[in-house]
Amino acid sequence: MTELARKALLPAGLQDVLPGTAAREAEIREKLMASLAHAGYDRVKTPLVEFEESLLEGAAPELSTQTFRLMDPESRRMMGVRSDMTPQVGRIAATRLVDAPRPLRLSYSGDVLRIKGSHLRPERQFAQVGAELIGVSSAAADTEIVLLALEALESIGLPDVSVDLNLPTLPVRLFDAFGVSRDDREVLTEALERRDVAALRAADGKVTGVLVALLEAAGPAQSALPKLKKLELPLGASEELYRLIDVAERVLASGLDAALTIDPVEMAGFRYQTGVSFTLFARNVRGEIGRGGRYRAGGASGEAATGMSLYMDSILRGLPDAEPVDRVYLPLGTPQREARKLRAEGHYTVAALEGAAEAKTEAAARIEAQGMGCNHIYIGGQVVPLNA
Repeated sequence: MTELARKALLPAGLQDVLPGTAAREAEIREKLMASLAHAGYDRVKTPLVEFEESLLEGAAPELSTQTFRLMDPESRRMMGVRSDMTPQVGRIAATRLVDAPRPLRLSYSGDVLRIKGSHLRPERQFAQVGAELIGVSSAAADTEIVLLALEALESIGLPDVSVDLNLPTLPVRLFDAFGVSRDDREVLTEALERRDVAALRAADGKVTGVLVALLEAAGPAQSALPKLKKLELPLGASEELYRLIDVAERVLASGLDAALTIDPVEMAGFRYQTGVSFTLFARNVRGEIGRGGRYRAGGASGEAATGMSLYMDSILRGLPDAEPVDRVYLPLGTPQREARKLRAEGHYTVAALEGAAEAKTEAAARIEAQGMGCNHIYIGGQVVPLNA
């Protein structure tokens, strides 16, 4: 390995974001945040690190295994680097904004760092844009978060978006209602995660027929909803299913241009969700572009909440490259007041810094302008295309 290559080497899952891509990400991130702001979500900013006990209180157990830890040299207490921003927003709601009127609508944007990537998401550091709706538990709130995510993605022109509605608590409700043992729950859960209908049919118990029916009902909302409405479930489970159906019908009625599918027994990745949840996808983009759902802000005893997170790296892969920005080359000696005037008018400028003014002929300036990535040049008080 050369010395240059050694200096450029980064840990697995981390990367430098270079000119063009970095600007594109910042632009898209702010467009998404503007969409959330227009829907009444106030922006908050959370610290990159905080004390471990507050960072992980009420968080999903898997976040603990994904959190980098370090010792605070001042307090000598353990701190964690955020691997998800949702628990931090929940902490803000439960402490600094505890007396704020509910429902509380908060949005955020920032980078997170995780110990391990996944097969579909090898990145360990990536930017999140998200929103949390705290203090209300209605179907209208569930619907608002789904539509909020879809509208934000629509605002940046991401094509072919789809949303998969889930109810990860439903299998557990059914296990409780049918008195399924702990060992059998593990077997059935594994079969559900593998989408293994044969394994479900082979298992003993009354619950298996219901699970198979739910699994076979999964699909596009238009075909899934009639099947789900015909199912008869025990009390508790039926209420949750009705909530899912209600949210699905509200989303369909919104008129947003996104495909809607329903998978009522999807559990993977939803370990701390307490109700209707969802995953967002876009055509030709590897893995999910976002996810969200109902949970308890601050843990099991916390407030009812629902929220969503969008993943910037995945979203950028689904968008076309940005159109190149027109740049104006300012030959050596261009007065600063004229340069400022051009920038105030909206031009992007690149100024020459070296060489004698008299040695810089127009031809030489045009060659240098091309080398600096400019497509216009400032000559005689006018912005002129280089190819003119």
